[in-house]
Amino acid sequence: MFDRLEIKALPHEPRFRAQLRFWVNGEDVVEATVGEGGRGPYAAEALPAGLPSPLRATGEARRLELGEPDCTGGCCGFLTVVVQRFGEIVQWSDWEVPWAAHTEMPNPPPELHFEASQYDAEVARAEADRWWQAYS
Repeated sequence: MFDRLEIKALPHEPRFRAQLRFWVNGEDVVEATVGEGGRGPYAAEALPAGLPSPLRATGEARRLELGEPDCTGGCCGFLTVVVQRFGEIVQWSDWEVPWAAHTEMPNPPPELHFEASQYDAEVARAEADRWWQAYS
């Protein structure tokens, strides 16, 4: 059974521009891993206008930044994952999870496997749905 990805844009806040959140199998990966108050990548950087999104999966493995804690990634580190396509499967693996000295060492999410057609369709939908630009 494959995992299922949903990409949601959140409107800008007084402190941050519009950001993305990644829901896998109905769970917000950023909040579950980084904690409440964490943020995802800025929508404008993850879904650049007129360019392919870095979220697109290719045969070449690359590390993506998916989030950071409220104290910023420069303080405690970033939530990152390696994304790579293997034929009809997109894999997220080799997670790096932010960690603050005042908390327990977090457990990284498990390796995730998406059906490539569902993953590609969700990234394409997020690239095309640019409602958040009017508010950024």
